[in-house]
Amino acid sequence: MLASVFALRMLGLFLILPVFSIYAKELPSGNDPLLVGLALGAYGLTQTFLQIAYGAASDRFGRKPVIVFGLILFAVGSFVAAFSHDIYGIIGGRVLQGAGAISAAITALAADLTREQHLTKTMAMIGSSIGLVFALSMVGAPLLYTSIGMPGIFNLTGILSLLAIVVVLKLVPAAPMIPRQPAWPSFVEVLVHPMLLRMNFGVFVLHLIQTAMWVSLPSMLVNVGMLPVGEHWKVYLPAVLLSFVVMVPAIVAAEKHGKMKRVFTSAIALLLIVQLGFGFLGNSLYALAFWLLLFFVAFNILEATQPSLISRIAPSHAKGAALGVYNTTQSLGLFLGGVLGGALAKHFGPIVVWLVCAALAFVWLLFGLRMSMPGPRVRQPAA
Repeated sequence: MLASVFALRMLGLFLILPVFSIYAKELPSGNDPLLVGLALGAYGLTQTFLQIAYGAASDRFGRKPVIVFGLILFAVGSFVAAFSHDIYGIIGGRVLQGAGAISAAITALAADLTREQHLTKTMAMIGSSIGLVFALSMVGAPLLYTSIGMPGIFNLTGILSLLAIVVVLKLVPAAPMIPRQPAWPSFVEVLVHPMLLRMNFGVFVLHLIQTAMWVSLPSMLVNVGMLPVGEHWKVYLPAVLLSFVVMVPAIVAAEKHGKMKRVFTSAIALLLIVQLGFGFLGNSLYALAFWLLLFFVAFNILEATQPSLISRIAPSHAKGAALGVYNTTQSLGLFLGGVLGGALAKHFGPIVVWLVCAALAFVWLLFGLRMSMPGPRVRQPAA
């Protein structure tokens, strides 16, 4: 149930990625790549400032009230964007969507409700939901866009957010009582943790790349691949399905056979190769489809493994704060990816976007090669 709530929220954030740069051309000032990138990444701005607060608040006041409050804000932002007639109104709606920064509270509640021997699988399920929803957004957005338009997509995500509140209140059990420590010491503890710092940098890079590439990729499919936006699903769907065929054995190898570091660093290296491939070898529809398949493979593996690693590394009394910091850096990457991708595309062209993304992936790979993977943490039995 929590994975579905997480997925519904991420669906609303991701659905505009493959179609918005096309839709924006119909709006006043919508031809400005910088404004398009800002609209794509704007929700990451408010999430950047609020994820830590939401995570710490869930440690202090409970997970469910924080989750419900965030879902209400997300719905309001969706409806504001739906009824906006210029790109600035949509940017405002996306900012409000981001104010529903509940990722840390959801993952912390999932960890609270999960026995240690199942924690990795639970976190992998939630992490995979991001990759799955992202993939479904790539497939479904062009179809929804041609049938209900961009305002309809925003309205749909607002309605789904309200339905998610019902799921949280009626179907998700309450979290067990866990001793809490004051929020500020917990925050400082997780902020300076060396392993958590590496993971936070990684999720920042991953989501910066994810957002930056969608400033240019839909137009590449139209201009280079000669594929109308309503038919982009013909590329996304096979890439998505094949990526999961590759991802599942990789996750099994990582978790059951002790190959987490090899799988993790290989996925980062693949992400680096994909950025160079888009930049220098994306000169046909088949080439773009190939690199998109490899991107989904890398993205889904990394999204499935990182939350489980965070949940095993973070101290149990500060799990909400740790996930708040983690999701803050994720959100910052989403925001800066949109802005940076738009600014670079506007002033230097798409090739520089791919090169900058490749450089960041290379730095992450260096960190990943020097990282040791955590062992399982034994939870003390309740008194």
